[in-house]
Amino acid sequence: MILSLSHPTAECNGKLHITGSKSETNRLLLLQALFPGFSIQNASQSDDSDVMQAALKSNIELVDVHHAGTAMRFLTAYFSHLEGREVVLTGSQRMQDRPIKVLVEALQMIGAEIDYEKKEGYPPLRIRGKKLTGGAVSLPANISSQYISALLLIGPVLENGIQLNLVGKITSVPYIKMTLSLLENLGVQTEFNGQTIRVSPHENTNTKTQIVESDWSSASYFFSIVALSEKAEIHLTNYKENSLQGDRVLREIYNELGVFSSIENQNLILKKEDVDLPEVLYWDLSKAPDIAQTIAVSCYGLGIGCKLEGLHTLKIKETDRLQALYNELTKLGAKVKVTNDSLELAPESNFVSGCQIPTYNDHRMAMAFAPLSLKIPLTIEDAEVVSKSYPSFWEDLEQISFEINRR
Repeated sequence: MILSLSHPTAECNGKLHITGSKSETNRLLLLQALFPGFSIQNASQSDDSDVMQAALKSNIELVDVHHAGTAMRFLTAYFSHLEGREVVLTGSQRMQDRPIKVLVEALQMIGAEIDYEKKEGYPPLRIRGKKLTGGAVSLPANISSQYISALLLIGPVLENGIQLNLVGKITSVPYIKMTLSLLENLGVQTEFNGQTIRVSPHENTNTKTQIVESDWSSASYFFSIVALSEKAEIHLTNYKENSLQGDRVLREIYNELGVFSSIENQNLILKKEDVDLPEVLYWDLSKAPDIAQTIAVSCYGLGIGCKLEGLHTLKIKETDRLQALYNELTKLGAKVKVTNDSLELAPESNFVSGCQIPTYNDHRMAMAFAPLSLKIPLTIEDAEVVSKSYPSFWEDLEQISFEINRR
């Protein structure tokens, strides 16, 4: 599906319900499989969460997670401990190019039986489930937090729990803390001191319901819309001041870009306000890399520069997101430099109109570039890719007066 996007007034007002956090939902789905008996409310409606739920309920040998990276990492740990179950865990071609060796080796250290079906270090994986006793594991601290969370999530069902000794600078700390907080909500004892994380064994939970907060990554596109609007007030439902999600840093970042935000009665309220914009926005996004694309496009739309750092994990996402950003921003007229872990955008306000943006099988490319249609008409290729995390995204844009032609 190809979409042509524009906005007749550049004024955006409305109230929208954002689907539950994919990150929280997928962690809770795995915990629900380990500790049946509690329900999940406001679960994510994303493809990734649908894939995760289907895999946890499956009884077949071949389990295909398609593009769902979180599901690949979490299920590798889950099936490793599922005694007597043998599965081949696979995914899309891009998933088969995304490394998983660090997680596999960590699981093998505690007794897991995992073999590579094709290329060493990459999916597909053949996993023969067995009783794992747990214990201490050392691994690099600068890896994807999903590897770390995968190990922590199965910790409560391991005889000796699990202790992770992280070596080096820890990235994406908020996602690790999210995992630990969800475990603690179920009564599991956890500890995070310095470079060491411990999860104690746990037998059952009396918790009846877990309510998933709405997704801050999905909210990021509306921060961008408000920043690029002439006038705007948008209300998004089911957000908390004390959010577990690292992407809540959006409030602080976009305050510099003219977006005033507040939370009232669990509504996140975004308003456009006049501010003196910085010539260049500097930010280390090592704790929230998923919002880098949105911020880069916002800065380009506002005619300001940015220097974003801490982006090393973006090269192994659904696509190489740094290269994809370079390609598409350059096409639009931007002056961009990227390294393995940073993006630098020069201040520039000359837009090349009529560009067609490919999405690289990456939901965030589609949604990050969409707000720019407040400034110039845009065409988005393969727009259905948004279903990976936010299936109703295009319909929600129409609710705030974007004009969308589908073909």
